[in-house]
Amino acid sequence: SGAGGGEVEVPRRVTAVLGQDVVLPCRYRAEEEEEQVVQVTWLKRGPSGDMAEVTVLHRQHGQHVQEPYSGRVLRRAEGALEDGDIVLRN
Repeated sequence: SGAGGGEVEVPRRVTAVLGQDVVLPCRYRAEEEEEQVVQVTWLKRGPSGDMAEVTVLHRQHGQHVQEPYSGRVLRRAEGALEDGDIVLRN
């Protein structure tokens, strides 16, 4: 049997207002017999296309935020990582 996979649901566009918090939504719709999500990694794509890690949400190790974003990135909700939403503050 082949390995199937669920679907990651993210909006194509999120509008933010300078100086206000913004929610970056990310949901994973698992297939029926899939294991739990273990890790969610958020990356930021720079103007030249390079990728930089913003935060990692891990089921056992919690959240790790990279230094430039420390104090500005929060997990929106506790619980299963199928809800991988984060909040960017200010």
